[in-house]
Amino acid sequence: MSWHGRLLLVHPKQVATRLEQARLAGWIPNCPTLWQMELAVLRMWHRLVFRPETIGKSNTHPIRSGWRAKLLVWRPLRFPFLLAEGAVSPWDMTGLASSTKRLLQHLMAAHHDGFQFVYDLEILSLEPSGLAQLRSRLQALEKDSKRADWLGDLCAYAHYHRDLSHGLACFELNPESLLSSTGDPDLSLRALLIWCLAQPASPAATWQAWRAGQYHLQHGLRT
Repeated sequence: MSWHGRLLLVHPKQVATRLEQARLAGWIPNCPTLWQMELAVLRMWHRLVFRPETIGKSNTHPIRSGWRAKLLVWRPLRFPFLLAEGAVSPWDMTGLASSTKRLLQHLMAAHHDGFQFVYDLEILSLEPSGLAQLRSRLQALEKDSKRADWLGDLCAYAHYHRDLSHGLACFELNPESLLSSTGDPDLSLRALLIWCLAQPASPAATWQAWRAGQYHLQHGLRT
């Protein structure tokens, strides 16, 4: 494994395991190379830098009432609390190197606008009882008002856990019902893996495509 593979993928063996699970689930015909997954990480860094408004903000719900949510809607202030909750792993940009516990914490404490949580539900669905564990956590939250208020304020925007619970139920019943945006690698793991398979398979091929003006981090390989 190259130094840049270890740097960008964090735990390449775990990423490779998840890719094989996705292949066995029939999502992709074959696994992307680890270099293609590195390109996915770079694509996500590009999104973070040039399209930050698509992460951690809401265009569909108002900010929750109360001073705490009004403060935590400011993302730099929210970030250390997300770290303390174990809800984010800044270097694992694909989520494929994260444990089931980390993914559960992420979904419970980090705001996902619209159907952005589908990406993480897809990863959880590859793990035995992953979706069931999330359902249990959401049910437990309904009985713990103090914890519910804190996580609600940490997510900052109203109705997040209600929407997540509804989305989970729809996903368990029929995953395709929430995958109408499967062509968008921002929203779907399956779409991201398909995007990866269409990218150059090696650093040398990527360099050649970039020099020829056929490669862009956000859009990928242009033919």
